[in-house]
Parts: sequence; C-alpha cells; structure tokens
Amino acid sequence: MVRKRGEHGVIVLIAAFFISFTVITANYYRIALEQKNVPAAQQSRIFTYEVGRCQGTIYDTKMRPLTNAETKLKAVAVPDMTDREITAEYAVDRDKFYEEYDKGLPFEFEYTSSAYESDGLTIFKVPQRYSERQTARHVIGYLSDNEGADGVEYAYNSILRADHANNSVSYETDGFGRILTGNGKSVFRTNSYKCGVVLTIDKDIQKICEDCGKGIKTGAIVCADIKSGDILAMASFPNYSPEKLDEAMENKDCPLINRALYSYSVGSVFKLVTAAEALEEGAGDIVYDCCGSTDVDGKVFNCHKLDGHGTQTMSEALTNSCNTYFIELSQCLDLEKLRERAYSLGFGRENYLCTGMIGSAGVLPTEKELSIPAERANFSFGQGKLSATPLQITQLTCSIANGGKKPVLRLIKGLTVDGETVGNEKKVRYSQVMSKDTAEQLRKMMILAVRENENSKAKTKKMSVGAKTSTAQTGKTDAKGEELCHAWITGFFPARKPKYAVTVFIENGGYGNDAAAPVFRMIADRMSELD
Repeated sequence: MVRKRGEHGVIVLIAAFFISFTVITANYYRIALEQKNVPAAQQSRIFTYEVGRCQGTIYDTKMRPLTNAETKLKAVAVPDMTDREITAEYAVDRDKFYEEYDKGLPFEFEYTSSAYESDGLTIFKVPQRYSERQTARHVIGYLSDNEGADGVEYAYNSILRADHANNSVSYETDGFGRILTGNGKSVFRTNSYKCGVVLTIDKDIQKICEDCGKGIKTGAIVCADIKSGDILAMASFPNYSPEKLDEAMENKDCPLINRALYSYSVGSVFKLVTAAEALEEGAGDIVYDCCGSTDVDGKVFNCHKLDGHGTQTMSEALTNSCNTYFIELSQCLDLEKLRERAYSLGFGRENYLCTGMIGSAGVLPTEKELSIPAERANFSFGQGKLSATPLQITQLTCSIANGGKKPVLRLIKGLTVDGETVGNEKKVRYSQVMSKDTAEQLRKMMILAVRENENSKAKTKKMSVGAKTSTAQTGKTDAKGEELCHAWITGFFPARKPKYAVTVFIENGGYGNDAAAPVFRMIADRMSELD
C-alpha cells in the first residue's frame, strides 16, 4: 500500500505523543499514591517570620532605658490575606510597600500609626537601639557588625546580645509552602529586651551636663554623688553619631575619645591637696606675704598677680589662687607625706569603671623627682609633670565634701533580668583619706573661694556652692604664639549639705574662671530645679 507523502511523519508524531502521555500519567499516579501515604503533619509546615533583633537594654540609675528608649511600629503582611491599597495607607514608604507586596510573599514594613490587626497583618512595637538625640553616647559606646565595639556596649556585649527570643508571627503552610488562610496565626511578642545593664548615670543630670557643655569644643564634664561615688553624668565633647563613624574618625578633634578618662595638666585645683597635707601636719595657720614672685634654688616663680597679693592666709591664698603661697607652704611639708597624700586622694591611680573603660592613672611624680626644688615648687600648685583625669579631680572633691571619705567611683550599678529590679549590685566602698576636721576646713575654704571672690563666675542665684578653678599651663602655644592653657573647675553643691560633685574640664580653654566656671554655674542652677 502506497502512503501519501507526510503520513509516515504524522504517525511517528502521534506515537511519540501517546508514549509521553503514558509516562506522565504513570508518574502522576505514583506521586499521588506517595502523598496519600504521607502523614498530614508532614504535608503542612509552619512558616515563621521574625521581626527586629532583640537586644538587652542599658538603663540609667532610675531604671529608665538609655538604649531601646524609643520604638517603631513594624508590621508583617501576607499579600494573599490583606487588601493592597488599604494596607498601603499606613506604610511609611509606600513605593517600597508596593514593591514587596507585589512579590506575593510575606514581608515586613514600617507603620506610620496603629491599625487593627487581621489574620494577614500583624503589628509589633520594635525598640530602636539609639534615639535621634542619644544621651550618654561616650558611656554607652557603639556597635560594629551588630556587636559591641566600645563603651558599655562592648563591656557587656555577651549579656546585651545574648540569645534573646525575637518577636515573631507563625503561619501554617501546605506541602508547597503556601500559607493556609483561615487557619489563624501564632504571635510571639518578646520581653527579653528588658534584661540588661543598669548604670549609675542619671538620665536627667546627664542631659543637663550635655546641654550646658554644648559650647565646649573639646573637654569633659563629670558629676558624681559625693557619698556613694556613683557617676551620675559623664559627658565628653565633641559628641559623635554612631551612623557616621568614618566622619568621626577623620575629625581632628577626635570625638570618639572619652576625655573624662584621659589625663591632662591640672593646675591650681591641686592646691587643695597641698592644703590638705598642710592641715594634717598642723601647718594650716601659716601666713605668707606674696610680692608677686619667689625664688626657688635660683629659679623664679611668678604669681599670676604680678604685683603680688600681699599678706595671705591659707583661705585667702586659695580664694586668690596665690601660687607663691603654696610654693612656700610646700617647703614646710614632709615631701614623702605630701606625695602619699596625693596618692591616697587618687592621683597616680587608675579608675576602673568596666571592661574597656578605665580612667588613666595620669602622672604622679616620684619622690626622687620631687626632691628637685623646682619640681617640688611646680607640684605644690599643680604644674610640672603632674597630670590627672576629670574623674580623679571629681573624686578629690567628693573626698573633701564627704568628710574626708573618698568613695570608689562607680559606673555600673548592676544587672537586671526584668527591667525593674537590680541584681549583683556592689556595695559602696570608701576610704578615709583625711581627717573630718581637715575636710571641713577645706570645704569652707572652697565655699569662700566663690563667695568672697567678687570676680567668681561660679556664683549661682539659686544655691550656694563651693569650688576651685584652675588655669593649667600646657607648655604649648597656638598659631599666634600664645600659650595654651586648660580650663578647670571642680566643686560641690549645695554648700551646707553637699550632695553633688561636678568637674568641668575644657581642653585649651583658657582661664578656668572665664571658660569653665560659667558652665559649672549653669549645671548647678539646672540641677537645683531637679530637686
């Protein structure tokens, strides 16, 4: 039989079609049989979407969050179970919302305000690590790759970033991973962020110090409770943003440095130490006639008042900050005991706050170095090789205002598991570094140094204070050839019943009374409103 042209090809094509159909049908039948024998629990699965990484909180002394203080609304939407346009009305970024929605998969987006939840829409309040105007930046530190890299974030990284449970929403899915509508959802809202570290920092006082010091180019402010040694505020200037670390690293003013931990030339504030030793040795009644300069082993030391202060008692010399008085006074003191007094008051000793946050020991000249007459003279009024941190100066003031008891400065109060109670809290520790009588006399002298000084810019209108200013020579000059000096003031208030010790340090700030004292006054005024 003769076939028409092309019939053979058609027959081959039909045969191939039937063979393919038979194979496909057989495979489909096999798959159906296998699915029939699979337990229902294996045919459906649970899909879980986690929202926001949970991190522990850093609290202030009153259990107010310093981190995680603000929240954002985050929502998880299932496209097949929500209305596209109605839900988009609440999205912060609508374009991004539409982009994610149209993919057809569950997604997360930021909400502008609260809205009713549904099976396909779940809303969470997610803590934000840092606030827009984050306070205590140099204390808290910052993160790098979601791990603590500095400050308390670094010191307590393992606690703050432990294996905390995150917020989540779970749905049941079929064997193909599709969310089953009508089967409801399971929502978990975590509270694990409430655990964390409790600091001695007082959020209100920290903010006051930062606000009052905002005009400081480079420097630091420290405020402490004179009895407990708790650091209530520790601000360093300039500040920085953790989102702009590269910019901060290139800044010539080095904003990443916590200047409260660094040591600098001290100046006249140290006269309090010389006076303390003199009172302890019974030399507090020495009277000296300042003529503007004094000769020490062939080296002439000038007083800042070149025509001299005239006859000076210790209290008057402290008020007038008479250099020559304290140079002559030091000649009457036991050198070994004078240096030991400085050491017992915290000079030459580190202040350990937590891992990675240690106040420098500074430089306390050796007894051999102080045996050189000129070096001893410099030491008596805080110049020469001597250097100290704002923390050490604050500790000195605490000792005087606290009846001669020097508290151990403390930054970490303890840990918390619930954001309400503090565990592992250490007891207050202190040592008696001078007699109560000596401390009382120095306290009165510091009050008079402000009250009896007509030019003092530390005077406040709302309360009486005690303070001592300092203009510390650095041996460096600026572009104009003028000597650079650090401006200091340290003091306490209220005067009669001291509660707070405050130290203001301004690097290359000039005169202590002109630069640092006004900042101290503003802090005292603002803090009087808190009480």
